[in-house]
Amino acid sequence: MKIRALTLRPITVRPITVKDADACYALFHRTVRGGTGAFYTAAQRAAWAPDRDHAPETWPARLTAGYAICATRWGRLKGFFTMGHDGHIDFAYVALEEMGKGTAAKLYNACEAEARRLGLPCMDTEASHLARRFFEKRGWRVTARQTVIRDGVGIENFRMEKAL
Repeated sequence: MKIRALTLRPITVRPITVKDADACYALFHRTVRGGTGAFYTAAQRAAWAPDRDHAPETWPARLTAGYAICATRWGRLKGFFTMGHDGHIDFAYVALEEMGKGTAAKLYNACEAEARRLGLPCMDTEASHLARRFFEKRGWRVTARQTVIRDGVGIENFRMEKAL
């Protein structure tokens, strides 16, 4: 009996639309709650990604401002990155089952290419412990360790930048 290897359908990268807000929030929530437990307490994860039935009212505008892209496979959202016209990466989230499959790299590479196309001298972000490793592998450096407050809970992250 011959066993055929299963191959994943390629990831499609496309612009985020206002209609993607709820799917992006659901992915964000699931990723924060399920993927950052090694670095953050349950209280920190709950403050970072509160339980909601749908995206906050501010999400559609925040997601679609600047350069905003998502990755889909079989029509399902698998990740999204957003970057302001100043090179600041605001959101960088990939579904847990996509980690290590190149999805985040594909989204990131598109952001860096856009920043270079715009002639920006650098890019910056505020990265979680998990995201910090991803960015460092791509030549980013930590400029400061900081604690942000969400719903009265301190959450540590890292200001990072990359010269282009």
